Amino acid sequence: MLQGLRTVIYGVADIETAKNWYAAALGFAPYFDEPFYAGFNVGGYELGLDPNARPVSKASAGVVAYWGVDNIAAEYQRLLALGAKAHTAVREVGGGISVATVLDPFGNIIGLIHNPHFKLPST
Repeated sequence: MLQGLRTVIYGVADIETAKNWYAAALGFAPYFDEPFYAGFNVGGYELGLDPNARPVSKASAGVVAYWGVDNIAAEYQRLLALGAKAHTAVREVGGGISVATVLDPFGNIIGLIHNPHFKLPST
């Protein structure tokens, strides 16, 4: 039975450059840092960078992981200022929920979501 999201892995050609970009975007260094993989703990979920995986950046490519944010417009603009490219603009999808996507400098889609109804269970 599925237990919930654990890890989202992005393919990157240059892991050192990707680690530096994601450390700047997230505001902290990876907790796991090896030449073959870097892992960041983002609110209890893992964002992994894998130099052996290929980025998928087409809108029709399939699954997009959406990372929760408090202020989606500000986060969208902050990631663009760090070198991400606009993919889909911020838009409300109903019920006060807003989504947007950007492409990281390595071609991966980063989904952003503000969902005032979603709360993580306390542990």
